[in-house]
Amino acid sequence: MRLKPHQTGYVANIIGIDLVKAPFVTLLKGKEAVVAKCKEIIDENLAKERTLDLKVNEIIEQNIDEIEFQHIKERELFFMIKKKLAEGFGVIMDYNDRYNDLAHTILDELYENYLIEYSVNENQVKNVIFKAFKSFANTYEKIDTIVYEKIKKMEKKYTPNTQEYEFMYQKLYEEELAKRGML
Repeated sequence: MRLKPHQTGYVANIIGIDLVKAPFVTLLKGKEAVVAKCKEIIDENLAKERTLDLKVNEIIEQNIDEIEFQHIKERELFFMIKKKLAEGFGVIMDYNDRYNDLAHTILDELYENYLIEYSVNENQVKNVIFKAFKSFANTYEKIDTIVYEKIKKMEKKYTPNTQEYEFMYQKLYEEELAKRGML
């Protein structure tokens, strides 16, 4: 599951909730400060990937005539180029590895900025953060399907990719997150 920019706040909030619930973690400046720092770190990580995506698109655009002539599938080419350039942009392509790396970065930043203290091995705290990423990833698909079906069944019809549709999607999405204690 690829994290979208509007979802970083949700994941950061889940991390905050899970750290509050962890009996071996103390939040020194409250949940809001932890959530804000987590969101900042996740946003920075996504910005690296957006920069990489722009570079890949630029390469494809520069070679579009050859790509069309060779009948190469752009989507497959995009991911091949992205995989080749990822390391140079500081992007980890495997999502488990990426979530693990982010969990470690978040833990380090929270500790170094005096936002948390813990009374156990740092791997236990890192695992709480990692599991928050995995929990969101696993739940996202289910919620997305539920929200899509709810919108489809509504009396008023919404056109996908319109501002009105996106507003309704976001509202229902947040309701589903709240039902699951993730908001």
